[in-house]
Amino acid sequence: MVTNWHLAFGFWKAICQFERPDTFEITTRQEKHSSTADIADCSSGEVCMETSIRESSQSNTKINMSSSRANAAYLSSSTLTSHGAVFSLAASATAVFAGTTAFLHFPNTGDLSVFETHSLSSDVGAIKSIVLSDAKIFTSHQDGKIRVWEQKWRQHLRQVAAIPTMTEQMLLSLSASNFVQVRRDHTTLWINHFDVISAIAISGGLLYSTSWDRTLKVWSLSDFRCLESVRAHDDAINALAVSADGTVYTGSADASIKVWTRSTGANSQHSLVATLEMHRSGVNALALSSDGSVLYSGSSDQSVLVWEKEGDAGGMAVTSTLRGHRQAVLCVANALELLASGSADKTIRIWRRGINNQYSTVAVLEGHERPVKSLAIAPSECTSGSVLIYSGSLDGEIKAWRVTQP
Repeated sequence: MVTNWHLAFGFWKAICQFERPDTFEITTRQEKHSSTADIADCSSGEVCMETSIRESSQSNTKINMSSSRANAAYLSSSTLTSHGAVFSLAASATAVFAGTTAFLHFPNTGDLSVFETHSLSSDVGAIKSIVLSDAKIFTSHQDGKIRVWEQKWRQHLRQVAAIPTMTEQMLLSLSASNFVQVRRDHTTLWINHFDVISAIAISGGLLYSTSWDRTLKVWSLSDFRCLESVRAHDDAINALAVSADGTVYTGSADASIKVWTRSTGANSQHSLVATLEMHRSGVNALALSSDGSVLYSGSSDQSVLVWEKEGDAGGMAVTSTLRGHRQAVLCVANALELLASGSADKTIRIWRRGINNQYSTVAVLEGHERPVKSLAIAPSECTSGSVLIYSGSLDGEIKAWRVTQP
C-alpha cells in the first residue's frame, strides 16, 4: 500500500531528478596523435573542438577481399577519442555523431579530424543510442533517460530537454496508481526506465525506447509525454527497429525478436503480432531495409539472419543466414544492397545482396583493437558509387571506411 509519505517522496524525487541543460565553453586546440603521444582530456563542462591526426591508424588497418574486388574498400579517416569506448554512432547528410561517456559531434562527414565534445556528468553514464530527427537529436543513456539536443549558433549543439520531463514526473507522482514495483523493495513511476536505455527509434511522430528493464515505451514527439509502456520480453532488450508503417521490432537477450503493431483509434496501443525465434543466443542488433520488407538481426550466436515478410500478419521467415564472424555480432547497418556487421571479433564484414537474394562478402575490415560496438552509414552517400561506413569500437576509436558498391 502506497501512503501519503510515499507520494510526497515520489513528488520530491521527481523534482530532484530534473535535468538542467548544461552550459559550455568552447575552446579550440590542435593535436597531433602518434603512437606515443598523450591524448589530452577535455575539461569538465567544456565543448572542445579537437583536431586529431592518427599517424598509426592506417598501419594497423587490414582489409581482406577477393582479387575481383581489390579496390572495394579503404580507410578514409579515423580518430581516437579521449572518452573511452564508443557505444553508438549516427550519421546525417552533413555530420556524424558518436556516443561515449561524452557526446561527440563531427561537423564534416568523411573527416573525423575535427569534432566537438559535449562532456556529461559522471552519473549520466554512456550514450547507448543516437537518433536524428529534423533539427533535433535524441540520445539514450545508461542512467535510464533520453536527452534531446538542438543545433544552434554556428551549428553547435545544446541540450534542450530530458525525457521523462520534470512536469510529467511531478504530475504523475501525485497519484499512487502511477507507481509500479520494479524490484522487491523499489517502486518507480510507470513512465521511468529503471535500467539502461539500450535503443531508441522514431517513426510516425512517435519516439520508441527499449531498455534492459525489459520494457518498450512509446513517447509523443510533440510534448515528450509517455503514451505507453509494454513489458515486452523476459530478459533485457538490446535492439530496436521501427519501419515507416509503424511496425516495431524488439530484439532481446532471451534470443527472440518480437513484432508489434499499433491499433487505430483514440486509445491506440501496441500489441504483439509475432515472435521470431531462430537465433540460438541473445539478439544484439536489428536493422531494416529502406522499404521495411527485410529485417537483419545480429546475435551472440555469431550469425546475421535475414528475415523477409511472410503474409500480412507480421510474420517473417529467414531467407539467409550470414556466417563468418568468429564471435558475437554486436551491430548491423544497411544501405541499398550493402549490409555491414560489426563483431566482438574486432572486424567489420561487408555483405552484398545479389541475384536471387543471395549474399556474398565484399570485404572484411580489420584495424580495431577491441570489439566493434556501433556502425552508421552516411545517407547522402547511398545513391553514389560508394558509401561511407563509420565504425565505433570499445577501443575508443572511430573509423570511416569508403566502400565501393559493386
